This record gives sequence, structure tokens and C-alpha cells, in this order.
Amino acid sequence: MLDHVSITVSDIAAAERFYDAVMRVLDVVKVGRRDDWLGYGERARPAYPDRVYLSIRKGARPEEALGRHWCFKAKWRTQVDAFWDAGIAAGGTDDGAPGLRDYHTSYYAAFLRDPDGNRIEAVCHHAM
Repeated sequence: MLDHVSITVSDIAAAERFYDAVMRVLDVVKVGRRDDWLGYGERARPAYPDRVYLSIRKGARPEEALGRHWCFKAKWRTQVDAFWDAGIAAGGTDDGAPGLRDYHTSYYAAFLRDPDGNRIEAVCHHAM
């Protein structure tokens, strides 16, 4: 459904520490860095239309929005656990420890706030 997502952070160095850590455990590659931008994933191309890309740009601190968040797919529940642990260690805050959720019987997820308060999630839909 999504081709790419862009988010805003006020401190690119803090965001880089955080997103490098959580993307690494989810096996998402970092594709670029400037003083005002970070890129993760791979841009879609005609030969690779299913790729997904995350762009993080320096700007004003984002406004609080309760329901807004980005969710990343994890292959295994252990990746969800590692996502949460890495995010906490890299300056994020807990917004829902790893565990089963009520969305379906195998929905295993964790929620974090990045250093700017953006809410992110990792989910594994497999029963193990």
C-alpha cells in the first residue's frame, strides 16, 4: 500500500542514533545521510515496485497526535523484542512493551516514542 513515508524530527543526530538502532534489528538498510536528512529502506523503481522507503527530515518538533504512528513489519517476535530493546537503549521511550495485542490472536507488537515523540511500532503477525 505505501511507497514511502517522510517524517520530521528536530534533532537529526538523536534521530540517527535511534533509527539506526531500530532499523538495524529489523534488517532495514540505511541508504543515506545528510545534516538534514536520513534515509532507510529502498526506493521503488520500475523493476522493484514493492520496495518501501522511509525519509527522516530535520524540521520543527512534530505536534502531538495521539493516533498517528508508523508500524514496521518484523519477521519474528524476537525482532519485535529487539526493536523495543534497541529503541530504549538509543534514546527512545516506552509506549507499549512487547506483547500480544487484541487485533488478532498472533498480533505481537511493541510501541516506542522516538526522541521527538513520534510513535512507532513493530509487529509480527506469526504465531511464533
